[in-house]
Amino acid sequence: MSDWSERVALVTGGTRGIGFAVAKSLAEVGALVGVTGRDAGRAEAAAQSLSETTQGRVVGLGMDVSVPDAIDSGIADFVKAQGRIDILVNNAGITRDNLLMRMKADDWDEVMRVNAGGIYHCSRAVLRPMIRQRYGRIINMSSVVGLMGNAGQTNYAASKAAMLGFTKALAREVASREITVNAVAPGYIETDMTEAIAEDAKQALYAAIPLGRIGAPEEVANVVRFLASPESSYITGQVLQVNGGLYM
Repeated sequence: MSDWSERVALVTGGTRGIGFAVAKSLAEVGALVGVTGRDAGRAEAAAQSLSETTQGRVVGLGMDVSVPDAIDSGIADFVKAQGRIDILVNNAGITRDNLLMRMKADDWDEVMRVNAGGIYHCSRAVLRPMIRQRYGRIINMSSVVGLMGNAGQTNYAASKAAMLGFTKALAREVASREITVNAVAPGYIETDMTEAIAEDAKQALYAAIPLGRIGAPEEVANVVRFLASPESSYITGQVLQVNGGLYM
């Protein structure tokens, strides 16, 4: 069993859904966890909720991952306050779905700025402290859509596919410093987005998934926690799919 009591983690977009489950999973084993959200009040509320339910050490940070200056100052302050940063989970992301012929340029740009730009700025901000301590785990939350595509999501699919190339390239750059970089590609998971799917569409989706169901956020969080742990020390540059067999 690993000792997580000295580990410090930062989970972007950690106020709900998969990000919240990831933060909870890390707090439960004893890590100090920072959760970020664009709304500082919501981030602090999520941290308070996690602190009460896990008895863990959780802090909330208001941070917009589409604003480079906010990322640099927010992460620098977090690292200074905690003394180190061991784990970064790049989870923050948005969708702006539409068929390409109807998609506005702003919708393309915003998705790329948040989903792809966010992992660039956040990862870059944690590299120096991770290199100094010669230890780090960077985990990027991609998607099955980045592997198989999905009609009406060219911007989202492009941003999530970009994460995969980013993961493999960065893994090669920092492996000599004992920093691993991996990606997790969830399929359809029980979140606010999937709750909005019509019932007939859900039934069609179940039929396409060999396990016959949508996944739970905790099932993704378990994989992230493994990649964040010392037990994953010989795994880097990989994409772990959590999709019930939807894409193999």
